[in-house]
Parts: sequence; C-alpha cells; structure tokens
Amino acid sequence: MAKGSVSASVIRRLPRYYRFLRELGEAGVERISSGDLARRMGLTASQIRQDLNCFGGFGQQGYGYNVQSLYEEIGRILGLGSHRKAILLGAGNLGRAISQHMDFLSRGIELVGILDANPDLIGCQIGGITVQNVQTLYDFCTRVHPDVAILCIPKEAAMRLSRELVALGIKGFWNFSHYDLSLDYHGVVVENVHLGDSLSILCYHLSEMERNPEEDQHPES
Repeated sequence: MAKGSVSASVIRRLPRYYRFLRELGEAGVERISSGDLARRMGLTASQIRQDLNCFGGFGQQGYGYNVQSLYEEIGRILGLGSHRKAILLGAGNLGRAISQHMDFLSRGIELVGILDANPDLIGCQIGGITVQNVQTLYDFCTRVHPDVAILCIPKEAAMRLSRELVALGIKGFWNFSHYDLSLDYHGVVVENVHLGDSLSILCYHLSEMERNPEEDQHPES
C-alpha cells in the first residue's frame, strides 16, 4: 500500500504497537499471535492484521509474529532510527517536565537546545542543557541546524515564532501551545497536542459508561 494511502488512524496506532512489543520483548516473549496481541491491546485480531498489512504484513500463518522483528520493523516505519535534532521553546513547568522525562533518543530525537524569554530562567540547567535567551534563536539555529521545534509557549508566541522557525529550517513541530499550527509550507509537519482535549475524551468515555453501564467498553488508549 502506498504511504500516502495509509489512514491517520492506522498511523496513530503504530506507536502503541511499538510500546506493547517493547514490553513483550522485555518480558522475554519471542513470538505472539495476532489474537494474543489483540487481547493485550483491547483490539481485534482482524484490526491488527489489517493495520500491519498496510506495510507488508510481517506475520507467518501458524506462527504469528516474531516480537523483536516486528518491534524493529515498526520502529523503522516510524522513523525512530533517524537522528533528528530538536529545540524546545518554553522552559516553564510543561517544558521542564517534557525535557526531563521524555526519552527523546529512543524516538530518534536529540534535544539540543532549550530557549525561553524569561530572564529568571535563562542560564538555568534543565537535564544538562542550559536555557538560552530566545532572542538568540536565529544564531542558535543557523549554528546547530535543528529539524524539530517543541513548542511549550503561549499561543501568541507560537503564532509569532512559527514562521521564523520554518524560515530557519524547522521541518516538524511538536506543538503544546493553544494555537493550532496550520502552516502553508511544503515539507513542514505539525503534531498538535491538546492535553485538555485528551482529558475531555476521558470524561466522554466515563459518561458513556455511566449512561450504558451494561455495555463492555474498551476505549482505545
């Protein structure tokens, strides 16, 4: 199947497959059937086979999936073996938490810089990286050439800086601001993260469970 024809819902499930397969590998599981994997993930065996067939299948009838091989293949599909440099804008509570607790390297990302406009934060160390003044953004990017920008800044700042970042060579945004970046630039990818939306979806499923207590509900995580 051509890359462009793979649905967004399938792509959204790939990191979840990757996570479950890593856990299986760490537990010493060498192979698994689509049925067993489906039960662990709250999906159906048919859904798993359809998803993986988008990229070639990988399973063997009567054997199932080799856990390590499938894990590595999904990592390759996700591009996690790539080495991409990233900068984080916004060293407040959210930015600090992300920079300290996200395992960037396992996802093909190297965090190379943190920038902020708050003079009280400039010069601080976060995860071994010194926070720099956002006014040095141009000099920093022309020297380091990052590919990804992580935005943990207010909406107004995101609107102001996004175009400058694209002009400086940023090809992807991991955007936690309250501004839906929709940039009309060829080759720029935006992943908007709305924590409030995620919480609202949780509330929806809780409400559905209360309205229909006898239905077996397994919302996909």
